Amino acid sequence: MYEFLNIDRNGPVVTVTLNRPEALNALNREIMSEIEACSRSFLDDPALVIVFKGAGRHFSAGADLKQVTDPDIPLVQRRRDAALGARMLKAIQQIPQVTIAAIQGAALGGGACIPTACDFRIGADDCYCGYPEVNLGMNLMWHAVPLCVQLVGNARAKRMLMLGEKIPAETLYDWGFLDEMVSSAELDAAVRAMAERYAGQPPVAVQMIKQSVNQYCSALDNATMHMDADQNLLTAGSEDRREGINAFFEGRKARYTGN
Repeated sequence: MYEFLNIDRNGPVVTVTLNRPEALNALNREIMSEIEACSRSFLDDPALVIVFKGAGRHFSAGADLKQVTDPDIPLVQRRRDAALGARMLKAIQQIPQVTIAAIQGAALGGGACIPTACDFRIGADDCYCGYPEVNLGMNLMWHAVPLCVQLVGNARAKRMLMLGEKIPAETLYDWGFLDEMVSSAELDAAVRAMAERYAGQPPVAVQMIKQSVNQYCSALDNATMHMDADQNLLTAGSEDRREGINAFFEGRKARYTGN
């Protein structure tokens, strides 16, 4: 059914696996569209828990920088295309069932945004997460900033977003970004145990509680973040953006000028 996702069902638990391991599960437009569609499909699914994980060594390296936007596409269409990431995250947030992210290896940029859109996150003790967008001269978009702030607080979110560091699992756990931290060998078992625990709860009450908490926490998200795609389009034409991306592919430190 999907080209870049594997869907496995085990009783009341469905596991969605990002399946581009040769590209570190980088998020191109195709896999993001599939994640959005798959997430919407759970509105009519009898499952009680949905698990998101990545195939191979990493959860996801983030947006696929090798997929270049055609500069000849009209601006009006580029604005619509830029909204795909926010639609994907919103679709994950609106899954009625309990959602759990199993994080191994790297979860960076958009690859870190997906776990923050889930209800819970379990990480291997050698995993790391971060938002390196700033080091490419761009802002974090996809309406993902509030999700980070809600997990780690204002100052730590600013640090993660402004410095673009790769934060190790132990720190992520101490900050509340991870709900559980286990060894790599124990990751699948820990995810299964959490999934079975929530699947054993009264589903109507659980799903109403989830919806209420999400509505309370995200009441102002759209009002404050509705222009983040436009901010990203603005930075896309900057010299710093070009310098950041060139430096990334050339393996050197970027030299920013503020232009």
